[in-house]
Amino acid sequence: MSATTAPEPMESLPVRSPGTPVVLDRREGPFGEVVLRERGEHFEIIANGCFLMDTSDGRSERLLIDVALASLPAGRTAPSVLIGGLGVGFSLVRAAEEERWGRIVVVEREQAIVDWHREGPLDRISGAALADPRTGILHTDLVAHLRTATERYDALCLDIDNGPDWTVTESNESLYSPAGLAHCRDRLYPGGVLAVWSAQPSPAFEQALRNAGFSGVRTEEVAVARGVPDVVHLALRAD
Repeated sequence: MSATTAPEPMESLPVRSPGTPVVLDRREGPFGEVVLRERGEHFEIIANGCFLMDTSDGRSERLLIDVALASLPAGRTAPSVLIGGLGVGFSLVRAAEEERWGRIVVVEREQAIVDWHREGPLDRISGAALADPRTGILHTDLVAHLRTATERYDALCLDIDNGPDWTVTESNESLYSPAGLAHCRDRLYPGGVLAVWSAQPSPAFEQALRNAGFSGVRTEEVAVARGVPDVVHLALRAD
């Protein structure tokens, strides 16, 4: 009997740790570097080295949409909503799930993020919402759009920073200034609602909203595993 040759050992595959982020795409845009990472079964978006958001929870991003709709005057039919920031898509998906919304407009300044949703791995989150006939994407800077646009909306749901006190780029700071809040007010119909996501409460921003002529200013909180809660700042255009 001839001897049997032992099989050669297979090359071992690298083991991906659930805690180790893997870069899926990295791009340089007009506002700096944006990165899409995968960590285990979740995705993360990083801008200029600053963590923006991931797909591990999303409750506060959904709350941003829910409380805006609930704050509108009773009986308003097919209200329109402008979502500032596409992010990982949770706010858009929540809006598309709600039949009461009419026109849904998303403003996103980073083409890379739009591409990750339309042609990349984030399509599994937002694909159906992007295909909804009510949905439209504007590839532009939110601050500039609010300053120059003429359209009005029933709700503005803004999530482009980690909050009014922690902006991703310096140019975003003007959004929370008296002039920026005046532009937000101009883009709302009477009775419309402004909802702003933040990684922490900001009493100073609440006062800024009152100073800008908004009424009904309040803050909704979402508890997190560690640290201060995520919040949504809410304000109404009374007239």
